[in-house]
Amino acid sequence: MRRTAVITVAVATVVPLAVAGGVIWALRTQGSAEETAARYLEGWAKGDYAAMRALTADPPGDFERWYRDFRADLKLTSAAFTPAPPREGEDATTVDFRAALRGPVDFSYTGRLTLVKRDRAWRVDFSPQAIHRDLKPGRRFRVAEVPAESAPVRAADGTRVDTADAPGSVLQLVDALKERYGARLKGRPSARVEIVTGGGQSVKPVKTIATGERVPGSPLTTTVDLRVHRAGAAALERIGKPASLVALRPSTGEVLAVVNKPGGFNRALLGKYPPGSTFKVVTASALVADGVAPDDMVTCPPERTIGGFAFHNAEFHDYGTLSFRDAFAHSCNTTFGSLAVERLGAGRLAEVARGFGFGAPVTPGVPAVRAEFPAPRDDTDLASAAIGQGRVLASPLNMATVAAAIASGTWREPRLVPESLVPEGGAPPRRLEPAVAAALRKLMPAVVSEGTASAIAFPPGTAGKTGTAEYGSGEEPPTHSWFIGYKGDLAFAVIVEGAGTGAAVAAPIAARFLSGLG
Repeated sequence: MRRTAVITVAVATVVPLAVAGGVIWALRTQGSAEETAARYLEGWAKGDYAAMRALTADPPGDFERWYRDFRADLKLTSAAFTPAPPREGEDATTVDFRAALRGPVDFSYTGRLTLVKRDRAWRVDFSPQAIHRDLKPGRRFRVAEVPAESAPVRAADGTRVDTADAPGSVLQLVDALKERYGARLKGRPSARVEIVTGGGQSVKPVKTIATGERVPGSPLTTTVDLRVHRAGAAALERIGKPASLVALRPSTGEVLAVVNKPGGFNRALLGKYPPGSTFKVVTASALVADGVAPDDMVTCPPERTIGGFAFHNAEFHDYGTLSFRDAFAHSCNTTFGSLAVERLGAGRLAEVARGFGFGAPVTPGVPAVRAEFPAPRDDTDLASAAIGQGRVLASPLNMATVAAAIASGTWREPRLVPESLVPEGGAPPRRLEPAVAAALRKLMPAVVSEGTASAIAFPPGTAGKTGTAEYGSGEEPPTHSWFIGYKGDLAFAVIVEGAGTGAAVAAPIAARFLSGLG
């Protein structure tokens, strides 16, 4: 019985062989050829060359190099290998496999592994043909690429704007668009996979294994309107200080013009400035939404202390008692600072500012900064924010969207590219309360007809808001000159750095811009 038990346990590892005079026992080969092939191919896909070597019969010293060169020469991003059922021969077993490779050329081929028995286990009998049947010593793979021709970048009317004769500010945008949409514009180069011999200048193709189709780049049509852009550039031509102009189509959010003078820094999209009194469009919207009507009477003294700080109007003008409409038209700092504290509060003004895009990412298709409205810390901070000073910051693009929201009744994120290409993460459109839009459409025209910009000859139908934004320090700190506005389905923002009042510099630029459009 003891002998029988031993024989039963040993059945898995020994087999009987008949010989003259009795029976002897021989050890059986462990595993199977199919299992070894599967593990070998799995290691190949993972780049685990040590595991592959352990499964190889008499691996050569350059075993790993063959497989590393295979991956490097083909510039592979991924590789998968699928074995077929083994086929048994007299001296060895073969396992065909399907290689599916991704790189400059995606292709597949059928290869073959030969497996032999070594030390009671199945092992791969390696040669270069185990990688590819046409591979042998002195040969290697090579990927030959032919770059694809870049597709053009166009203005809205189809005119190419990626050529040397395009306006400088437009080329500035083109460079940023190429950086973001480079893969789309470049397309995919043609390429072929070859087996070659030799090296350096003496490389000779032996066989083409696969070819990749050349995919042309896709043209990118922007929203830029060259007619609008030229009018903006002409309006800035005589300005000797850094300046920019942005124009939008309020009904769609399409950016029609981005002009920077001088070039280099794209201050129109990336500059952060205190918006000054142009922000009163936002503050007025909050006040109207909370019950203030254009005809309501308010006071506008030359100076008023709010939270322990003295606020004053430009040149200490005293407008006495006047309508809210007139206070907006004359840009009364004392009125807006006090009303923000008395009627709104920090939370409410911040909420309305968010409705105009403050604090949200801006993703027009090229880099752009977001407008900032930090939570006011006290009454003084709130009053400063209400007139666009303190810690409030915005770019000309940000403020152009504020004017556009009044023109169309809906705040829309600006875009330079088709809607399908706008990056995710931006803010959705937000419809203004109809009463707010209606009221601001009374307030903003008054700035041009009888307010701070009334001395400027604007085309009929223009509405806007001047801004004189202090920066720096001192008793009389320097100021940026702002003007934002709209006319029909066109909204815009103008800034001139360190140029003085909005009425004196930015407003005339805006008038020249609109007049240049005819």
